[in-house]
Amino acid sequence: MRNRLLHRWTLALAVLGLLLGGLGCGLSGVLPTIGAATEASAPATATATAAPPAATLASFAAAEEAGAYAALQAQTISVYQAIGPAVVNITNRGYAYDMFMRAVPQEGSGSGFVYDSDGHIVTNYHVIKGAEQLLVTLADGLVFEAQIVGEDPSNDLAVIRIDAGDRLPQPVALADSDQLQVGQFVLAIGNPYGLDQTLTTGVISALGRVIESADGGFIGEAIQTDAAINPGNSGGPLLDLSGQVVGVNSQILSPSGASAGIGFAVSANTIRRVVPALIATGRYPHPWLGARTVDLTPSTLRVLREVGMDLSVETGLLVLQVVPGSPADLAGIRGATRWARVGRYQVPLDGDVIQTVNGAPVDTLQELTVYLETRTTVGDAIEITIVRDGQEQTVTATLQEQPAGN
Repeated sequence: MRNRLLHRWTLALAVLGLLLGGLGCGLSGVLPTIGAATEASAPATATATAAPPAATLASFAAAEEAGAYAALQAQTISVYQAIGPAVVNITNRGYAYDMFMRAVPQEGSGSGFVYDSDGHIVTNYHVIKGAEQLLVTLADGLVFEAQIVGEDPSNDLAVIRIDAGDRLPQPVALADSDQLQVGQFVLAIGNPYGLDQTLTTGVISALGRVIESADGGFIGEAIQTDAAINPGNSGGPLLDLSGQVVGVNSQILSPSGASAGIGFAVSANTIRRVVPALIATGRYPHPWLGARTVDLTPSTLRVLREVGMDLSVETGLLVLQVVPGSPADLAGIRGATRWARVGRYQVPLDGDVIQTVNGAPVDTLQELTVYLETRTTVGDAIEITIVRDGQEQTVTATLQEQPAGN
């Protein structure tokens, strides 16, 4: 019995310490009481090696647990009350056409949050895609028509704007998502299934996830969370316990289409990088190398070697083609010049193999895309290590803006 109580007491202290560090506040109403109880409960003749009485340990554990839970609950309520007014409901009204080409009104909804004092609201691109009319409903029920300011399908982000005057809620601050840790408590506020001002809680389940974007590309630095996210939460904020936005809730992984405890958010640092450009110019310039590649997987290597290609590496990106005038072309990177037919397919017999970018290994197109999107901008000069005819060499490419359609 004593061992169980000691274990419970130790665990409660650890939990309290974790919460105090995460919340950045002290439990002034609890700790002095516990300290006083410790002194009062200790026998006057107790030695340094004497174990506290079981009843005292039980009271310590109960007090610690109650204080920790009360602090977490109070902080959660505080964040909701402070940030809830800045979370909006977005209604997307548009038209589809039936088999007789008759216009059929359609309506969808999502979430967003106030980004600045000029009335800009951040949401997902897929929330506002195809809108003929956008309506923004504030937490107090006021409705405003919104205009699209900028869109970035590749990062599933968009900025819209309302003119709410002095009725505009206070903007929400962005956190530094590079400082997040797995296990950190997070809160999601949004409008799932049209139920506005809904709060769900959870933790960060994983960091650095790669998810698919609205245009079929890749979004890096995504945050995975078990906070319940459902249709209608898209575009709403994922918040830390200080009330800062750590991400924009964007996707769920679920066979049923409802929350299965696996949700993804576009990171705050992606927002920080993309949104100012959307506000300034209406779009975000994506860095572009201009090389069409194929991943060197074991099955790809087997086929290439069977047709006679001499490969001295086991991983990397085989360059099939470079776009004339592209950064890859200007850097001297070469695509395939000789091809062999295998059934219905053309298989390359040569071509450079990209190994690293600025020293970072890139074994897949996904890794290359995520690196360029998250670590570079248009105009950056990058060093690319390639293997050509069995020899390693380094070339420098200056990134251009990705052309439309690429």
